[in-house]
Amino acid sequence: MGFSWFSSSYQRPFGFHSFVFLLLVADLAFSEDPYVFLDWDVSYITASPLGVKQQVIGVNGQFPGPILNITTNWNVVVNVHNNLDEPFLVTWDGLQQRKNSWEDGVLGTNCPIPSGWNWTYEFQVKDQIGSFFYFPSIHFQRASGGYGGITINNRDVIPVPFGTPDGDITIFIGDWYTKDYKELRKILDEGNELGVPDGVLFNGLGPFRYNESVVPDGIVYATINVEPGKTYRLRVHNVGISTSLNFRIQNHNMLLVETEGSYTVQQNYTSMDIHVGQSYSFLVTMDQNASSDYYIMASARFVNETFRDQVTGVAILHYSNSQGPASGPLPDGPNKDDTYFSMNQARSIRWNVSAGAARPNPQGSFRYGQITVTDVYVLLNVPAEPINGQLRTTLNGISYLDPATPLKLAQQFSVPGVYKLDFPYRNMNRPAKLDTSIINGTYKGFMEIIFQNNASTVQSYHLDGYAFFVVGMDFGIWTENSRGTYNKWDGVARCTTQVFPGAWTAILVSLDNVGLWNLRAENLDSWYLGQEVYVSVVNPEITNKTELPLPDNAIFCGSLSTLQKQQSNKFKYSEASVLSSSSVIVFGLLAMWLSFASP
Repeated sequence: MGFSWFSSSYQRPFGFHSFVFLLLVADLAFSEDPYVFLDWDVSYITASPLGVKQQVIGVNGQFPGPILNITTNWNVVVNVHNNLDEPFLVTWDGLQQRKNSWEDGVLGTNCPIPSGWNWTYEFQVKDQIGSFFYFPSIHFQRASGGYGGITINNRDVIPVPFGTPDGDITIFIGDWYTKDYKELRKILDEGNELGVPDGVLFNGLGPFRYNESVVPDGIVYATINVEPGKTYRLRVHNVGISTSLNFRIQNHNMLLVETEGSYTVQQNYTSMDIHVGQSYSFLVTMDQNASSDYYIMASARFVNETFRDQVTGVAILHYSNSQGPASGPLPDGPNKDDTYFSMNQARSIRWNVSAGAARPNPQGSFRYGQITVTDVYVLLNVPAEPINGQLRTTLNGISYLDPATPLKLAQQFSVPGVYKLDFPYRNMNRPAKLDTSIINGTYKGFMEIIFQNNASTVQSYHLDGYAFFVVGMDFGIWTENSRGTYNKWDGVARCTTQVFPGAWTAILVSLDNVGLWNLRAENLDSWYLGQEVYVSVVNPEITNKTELPLPDNAIFCGSLSTLQKQQSNKFKYSEASVLSSSSVIVFGLLAMWLSFASP
């Protein structure tokens, strides 16, 4: 975090370089993991990504929000000021929050931050590397922004399985509506579908005008500036609502190297299907002659041909020696209806078992294919259906109902009647219902989850708190015999997987992270209408070593609202629950330097 007063012009008898030296000494003397402190203002701002002025959600006035660029094992303290006109929560998609589901930022673990309040998240990115993103988790707010990237770098002592790229570029792609999130959720609340998106954005911007009859004049588009001959790491995130997108760069190969915290077997792709909530890292070498700029595309998969142009995002790759603007037709992608192409591509993504990740040991040392499964859940998704007169989505016939008191707080304070630990292992032959039923996970157990998608659209599923192994997917109905097709050696470990319509996907997950963890559809409409469940992982042994205590700054609501103290100052840092000794000394040294430096 920068200190703006360092640029003052007066002479300091105790110099800045001396202060830096003291910081280095403190860092050497106290080897605890570093802290980074961030202050985020979440507010409405005005933007016109598709040429229509609308209200979006910005973070520190930015849309998309700032990149959280950190290193393995760093401690992160983020003070979030909620300047929206309704409650807000941010979740950290893919961060495992080891022993700390208190900071997960979903309604099962956190009370929302009231309008006008601030709340401080504090967590450690323990033993993680890779490409992730954050976003608002409630009230359909993600449909209007509030998202940003998370980059977790390797520590210097851990080798990376490829050369250091010349640059690191984050790209957000996603479908977009010109209606704001409140209008969109009203459409869903009234039992209607959202319809075809109005466009696809690149980094919060609309499409390049590749065709005057398709793209209106005056739309600002994204330009990625590069140098010829250099290699860049592109971190691409699908932050949209419900549309699978095919990402490609005209005339350039993309070497896949990482997805959601796992290094992959390195393979070249000319295009990649990126489903809602998924993140990929590619190495792209600028090896073309730059006779002109090049198109970067994100085109919708599995949509009606009539709307193909409408749901195509186009950005520009600009070489510094480019001879002119991009022109001509867009490069073709895969056949829009070819789910077999997409599934075969997904199967081709493999874990790099010879590389370390956040730790030096090879990833393959965890031989997941040899571990005995303790619990099996087959989660059935069907098209949305009316329940009590309201359109809802379900898993195993249950549409999740958020209680007024978060599950985690109810568990902590033994509040009765908030939830039931009776989520069914399979779909039950009974009418669909609203319920707060959660999965009772076995601590240190090994769970097999099969997502069976009997709906007509691609669904993405995400599990907080973990990386899981994607071991199989196929069309048809999963049976016990389907296990014979599982990849038991190098199935990629990630946190979000796609399930094709009329198909299944199987994952394995080691339940070693105590807490309450959200398992959800990343498709925002499906999630909003009830397609989620929580997994409770409790250590039966009474110990404080496997789970961190309730944060000092916890917000209380529901049946525990009487425990909540009014914030006396809405825009003051909430107390971080823990500060490392090295952090205390650093701040002491800072105060000392400032006192010496005063004129």
